[in-house]
Amino acid sequence: MAHNDPVNDLAPLLTPEGRALLDEVRDTDPAHELAVATRLRREHPAALVSAALGQARLRQRAVAKFGERDAARMFFTPNGVEQSTRASVAAYRAERFRELGVTSVADLCCGIGGDAIALARAGIRVLAVDRDPLTAAAARANADALGLAGLIEVREADVTEVDTAGYDAVFADPARRGGRGRIFDPEAYSPPLSWAVGAARTAPRGAALKVAPGIPHEAVPGDAEAEWISDGGDVKEAVLWFGTGREGGVRATLLPGPHTLLSRGLPDPAVRPPGRYLYEPDGAVIRSHLVAEAAAALDGGLIDATIAYVTADEYRPTPFATAYEITDRLSFHVKKLKALLRERGVGTLTVKKRGSAVEPEELRRKVLPRPNGSASVTVFLTRVAGAPTMLLGHPVR
Repeated sequence: MAHNDPVNDLAPLLTPEGRALLDEVRDTDPAHELAVATRLRREHPAALVSAALGQARLRQRAVAKFGERDAARMFFTPNGVEQSTRASVAAYRAERFRELGVTSVADLCCGIGGDAIALARAGIRVLAVDRDPLTAAAARANADALGLAGLIEVREADVTEVDTAGYDAVFADPARRGGRGRIFDPEAYSPPLSWAVGAARTAPRGAALKVAPGIPHEAVPGDAEAEWISDGGDVKEAVLWFGTGREGGVRATLLPGPHTLLSRGLPDPAVRPPGRYLYEPDGAVIRSHLVAEAAAALDGGLIDATIAYVTADEYRPTPFATAYEITDRLSFHVKKLKALLRERGVGTLTVKKRGSAVEPEELRRKVLPRPNGSASVTVFLTRVAGAPTMLLGHPVR
């Protein structure tokens, strides 16, 4: 193997000496890294010490996605940490595959193996393919480290040249970043979305294609079901499913849960004056254009035809939106708001906006320059039937 082969970046860490060193530097505080490196270089090759400390840093970053137990054993590349699927999302998707009766999946553009791991843990046999040597090496090391090598075969290859005929289903996660950052045109993905859709349509038991959550609805093929997934309130991805029996359908799924909202083709909710409660739909509900379905379950309407805030007179608990009890409605006026906050002894102000050009941080500085009260308030900068409005309230506990 040539000395400059990128796989060499990982290979030394897979030796007994490398693994022991990884254990030793596991909890290194970045502030003490230089001192630790200096001490370790007296006993180990400098390149190995650098590689181990670099891997320790990546593992620390990966805890948020993979949890402490897995992150401490896995191997990462900088791109792998950044672009891999969060474990909770991968586990949810693997469960959907299992429910479709899938027993084997060709995971194309597998990255460091986050999805392959979740699929294998659901009892599904996986062919994991990536063309980057270092990434494929990380995926192989991860399957081994987590005891899943018997279910995951890693292949370093161009996904467009791989025969997936022996597999029930296809999962593809085309690269959506280029030299200039994020790629928004699905045909500029690598490989292009049209290629991935073609591969999906040949899979006997279905397929899932991971796409950017900002994908335009008109770019979704008519024979796919589009799903937007959020985790802990943050929209993580969109997935195009084939073979689910809901062709042309849309769903929003919220984790943890899962809580799933299905499209029913409802018309836009009616616009009505703000009631006692304001609901802020989850980002996955908004991205999937299912605000009407969420509003119907709340017996609610919109405060403005162009804004995704739902209002209702009665409180109904829902996983699909955060509920606020509204105490005041004011036309937009900074001085009035400042006086009201002072009068009520507000010390903590949360500013949310939709349909307003005002910057929340700027407003907070103007109306609460020296917070010293004990009360907390949420102010919504928005429009009510077209008019700039401030709605004050607090989350329903």
